[in-house]
Amino acid sequence: MNHMISLSRPQSALLVGFGVTNTAVAKLLVQLGHTVSIFEDHPQPNHHKTADALGIELLHSRNALASRVLQSDFVVPTPGLSETHPGYRLAQENNVSLVSELDIAAALDDRQILSVTGTNGKTTVVTLCTEALNRSGVRAVAAGNNDLPLVAAIADPTPQVFVVEASSFRLANATKFASFVATWLNFSLDHLDVHKNAAAYEKAKANIWRNLLPDGVCVANAADPVVWRHLRSDRNRTTFGTNASDWRVENDKLLGPAGAFLKVSDLWRSLPHDIEAALATAASVTPLGASLDAVAQTCSEFNGLPHRITPIGELDGATYYDDSKATTPHATTAALKGFEKVVLIAGGQNKGLDLSAMTDQGQSVAAVVTIGEAAQAIAEVFSPSHVVEMAQDMNDAVSRARHLSKGKVPVLLSPGCASLDAYENYEKRGEDFVRAVRELQ
Repeated sequence: MNHMISLSRPQSALLVGFGVTNTAVAKLLVQLGHTVSIFEDHPQPNHHKTADALGIELLHSRNALASRVLQSDFVVPTPGLSETHPGYRLAQENNVSLVSELDIAAALDDRQILSVTGTNGKTTVVTLCTEALNRSGVRAVAAGNNDLPLVAAIADPTPQVFVVEASSFRLANATKFASFVATWLNFSLDHLDVHKNAAAYEKAKANIWRNLLPDGVCVANAADPVVWRHLRSDRNRTTFGTNASDWRVENDKLLGPAGAFLKVSDLWRSLPHDIEAALATAASVTPLGASLDAVAQTCSEFNGLPHRITPIGELDGATYYDDSKATTPHATTAALKGFEKVVLIAGGQNKGLDLSAMTDQGQSVAAVVTIGEAAQAIAEVFSPSHVVEMAQDMNDAVSRARHLSKGKVPVLLSPGCASLDAYENYEKRGEDFVRAVRELQ
């Protein structure tokens, strides 16, 4: 059951999961006078400390969870909570509303929203959009699927626009969250370890256009068939991604409805998905008053984000690239499009995805080194057509890749899998790759 609750009267809220987002939700709801309790499967000392400071009850037994769901007006699942978790199931079985932090924020703040979703590239486009708006004199703050949940961001009265990184986890239970500009970058299967199935993941993404404001704008990747299928015909719409799109590339220039605004050669980097990110940024911020000059300056001076095809150094004359953020086969394929030939290091924890999709750009792969839980599975999909070696750890992977490169072919860590089999997050995996390379230097 997903419908918006009223926050104008005191209610009983159960939060399931005690991460950054639900900590912010708890603080806000307590301030508003609601009764809040939190369930956490594996409570840590910091959870107890935070709960005590807020004066809320911290639950950890499944029996307590079942009892509290029945006493609650609504349940707020932490982003990334599996849809098979008892907290989800109990709420649905007992017709208790499942609520997203995005809806809570929407109920309390009516400032303009630019929301961005997509399987890959969200953080880059959100960063570019925020910078381009601020350069144009429109005060903007990035929030959502980062260190600043939207429910915390709205406490600041100064932003005019919130640029929201809208993950499928947040969108899945959002029913009232309404954007003025809603941008869908791309779609490929991901997070099947969280969503019940592929259809549930796709439906969650499509929610970004569900409650677009009446005068709002859908920004769509016209080259993506799933995105195109969901594009609403009853709303203002603008497109990027194809030669016939509103925002496109012609003669090595980025163009919009008003003409050219930037040379491809002036971009911070000109890989195919970098060009798409710049076009999506321009399409997204101009309806909110950003100038194309500001977009051009932002996309020229951007330094990129860590762990996204980031060059980290050379060994024997070959450049090594850290793309640890690539946690899906689709992301790895997108990275490979930027190389003529590369030695690929791939593997980690599969999220229930078809790993054979990594071979779609197989012509760019000179050889493969596999790591982690998925090492054998990735070796099996590449071995019929490529030289493949399986590594024991990151040191071994870099050493094997160095041997296969022979100082001639670049080496790319683009795992196509999550990092949680061996690392706390993809950042830690990328840092370990950098360490291993630099020790050999």
